[in-house]
Amino acid sequence: MKLQEMLNIKYPLIQGGMAHIATGKFAAAVSNSGGLGVIGSGGFTAKELRDEIETCLKLTDKPFGINILLLHREIEEISDIVCEYGIKILTTGAGNPGKYIDKWKAHNIKIFPVISSKALAIRMEKLGVDGVIAEGQEAGGHIGELGTIVLVNEVANSLSIPVIAAGGIASGKQLLAVEALGAVGAQIGTCLLPAIECPIHDDYKEKIINAKSSQVTVIGRINGLPVRLLKNEMTRKYIECEKNGAELQELEQMTLGALRRAVKDGDMINGSIMCGQVVGEVNLRRKLVDILDGIYSEYLNAKEKLCAKQN
Repeated sequence: MKLQEMLNIKYPLIQGGMAHIATGKFAAAVSNSGGLGVIGSGGFTAKELRDEIETCLKLTDKPFGINILLLHREIEEISDIVCEYGIKILTTGAGNPGKYIDKWKAHNIKIFPVISSKALAIRMEKLGVDGVIAEGQEAGGHIGELGTIVLVNEVANSLSIPVIAAGGIASGKQLLAVEALGAVGAQIGTCLLPAIECPIHDDYKEKIINAKSSQVTVIGRINGLPVRLLKNEMTRKYIECEKNGAELQELEQMTLGALRRAVKDGDMINGSIMCGQVVGEVNLRRKLVDILDGIYSEYLNAKEKLCAKQN
């Protein structure tokens, strides 16, 4: 089944549920532009999430979803909220959604866990989810170990439910590539950061627009919590502390509130400037509708050219 038909959207593109970025207003703008907007529960209290949902409902009549962090301290209330508001699409991360599957299914909610391995994908299918988002380590933020090409191929070959690719996708050619691996669409994030409608600080947008892919690094590998982001003074100090055997508590203090500082305050020195490896291809401020339409138009053109070469 095509993702557009499954979710009733124009383009097979899902917006990542980026903490502090994926607000109700932003999700509505993505949905109004033809993709699936997603409100990220990370960074919001349960009460604040209610407000974001209310905002989204006022701004769009198109489908939108919620990204649920299963380690959220108010997860039980958040689970109730999505049912109360009749949310029909959930993406999940940071935990196992098994405890909530039956409840969400009883409310006709489609569930798409973000996974980073074939084994986890198989477990999710057995739980009865509607599809999985296979996120490769090229992605921004918290990452796994496998690259997108390897992961998507393994997962698509192992499941009978739809697979959505994520990590390193910002163009139509990349969308076509993951389709060839068996994906029905893509979750995107980094390429949306410079969007006019994106609520991040202008200094964050400028960093993204001017960044090269070689300026992206990963912190947290040593403690098993890898995060991909742009290099700055904070990442330099963090990596130095990691090499010197710093305690986990000390490292956590260095990143506490760092994403919010980057997103809201424009702290490009000690903030966490999360983005994926594809950042080097993201160099224009555009409206969301132009970004999404551009990706899909390039995808169609690339597919046509590729098919023509085979004839």
